[in-house]
Amino acid sequence: MRLLLVEDEVRLGRALARGLGAEGFVVDIALDGVDGLERARHGQYDAIVLDVMLPRLSGYRVVQALRTEEIWTPVLMLSAKDGEYDQADGLDAGADDYLTKPFSFVVLLARLRALLRRGAPERPTVLVAGELALDPATRRVTLAGAEVTLTLREYSLLEYLIRRVGEVVPKTELLDHVWDAAEDLDPNVVEVYVGYLRRKIGRSALETVRGAGYRLIESTGD
Repeated sequence: MRLLLVEDEVRLGRALARGLGAEGFVVDIALDGVDGLERARHGQYDAIVLDVMLPRLSGYRVVQALRTEEIWTPVLMLSAKDGEYDQADGLDAGADDYLTKPFSFVVLLARLRALLRRGAPERPTVLVAGELALDPATRRVTLAGAEVTLTLREYSLLEYLIRRVGEVVPKTELLDHVWDAAEDLDPNVVEVYVGYLRRKIGRSALETVRGAGYRLIESTGD
């Protein structure tokens, strides 16, 4: 899942990006509000972590602009201001959640996962495709009730596909959301990991749509 982190404290931003990366997220960093707004407008992000006190444009102004433009990407707002009116201002501006500094990384991660679930209310808490089930909260994957052990990258790929079950997902979109754009990658890496997944969830569950991409179907596997 791709996140946008808008944070002007460079050391904090780098630390958060490392921690979130270790949890399977791909993180882009913006250091001020103007850059953050432009990235949020034009990038395909699954969630945004947004500081309030930013150079050039405040976090409040950023989220207000996004909501005015009907960009509904879930936003978790960060702030050193812990007053109830400050939190109310952030939520009223259009943020989906508000976390005060200093904060626990564990809590930040849990809040993000909750946001991702709420960001698509039509989807259940446990994501299901036939006999395949993925629980984002516990990162547990099962096939016909039996646990499937996946690497971090395999899990991230499956999570993105199962959130789009039945849809054809282009290879370029998978590269953008599952791999870090800063990595020097051969596009064939997607095919490699699709092969790894097929061996674990069944070849028939993950279709190749020639010239278009990949589609996870509601299959019981091989």
